[in-house]
Amino acid sequence: MLIVRNLAYWLILSVSAILMFVCVVPAMLFPQGPNKVGRGWALLLMWSLKHIIGLKYEVQGREHIPKQAAIICAKHQSGWETLALQEIFPLQIYVAKKELFKIPFFGWGLKLAKTIGIDRKAGAKATTQLMEQGLARKREGFWITIFPEGTRVKAGERGKYKLGAAKMAKLLEMDLVPVAHNSGEYWPRNSFLKYPGTVRVVIGEPVPHTAGNEAELMRRCEEWIEARQAEIGGVGPCYSAPAPRDAA
Repeated sequence: MLIVRNLAYWLILSVSAILMFVCVVPAMLFPQGPNKVGRGWALLLMWSLKHIIGLKYEVQGREHIPKQAAIICAKHQSGWETLALQEIFPLQIYVAKKELFKIPFFGWGLKLAKTIGIDRKAGAKATTQLMEQGLARKREGFWITIFPEGTRVKAGERGKYKLGAAKMAKLLEMDLVPVAHNSGEYWPRNSFLKYPGTVRVVIGEPVPHTAGNEAELMRRCEEWIEARQAEIGGVGPCYSAPAPRDAA
């Protein structure tokens, strides 16, 4: 039955992605139109995950969500959080690799929704791209979501936290909101199957952009996120404890 439910979910995702793109084009005539269409699509998929797959979630720390736009600095374990954060937080745009824009319908929709596209091969120019596009999105009233590890990391593991989010926070004068979750224990990286259960999401108090230099801001976010990961992890069906490091 799990396979059948997953097939139904993927069918909904595939068909709705095409319909979403069709709706995004005329929505460009309205302020934040494509983003609102994209958010509606994310909510549809979240509904499908809950009612078809049986994948739910609970949130701790909603009271920490600030009233003013901020930068969401979240753990990245699967595709789940790219959908769920749109349901939990105000209207937002993502920082993503430009290669995603080439994906038919989905990627085209991302580009029309003004996703901040980064060319990882651009070196120092990538930082300039990040800042220029981020400033434009702030002026348009968007929140910004960035995954500081840069890529999806297997549940139970820890990637290298990059300074992009902190650099953006300093330049744009936007606070960082750290977010921890254990989605990868139910939606493994690069897996066709999603599993029923309850993802735990924890939102931390905002880290003020004035609370130190870039390295200090990122260190505070990383320490908070990873401490929460240790508290909420290890309960899902797809969790596997990382192998112990060689003592040598």
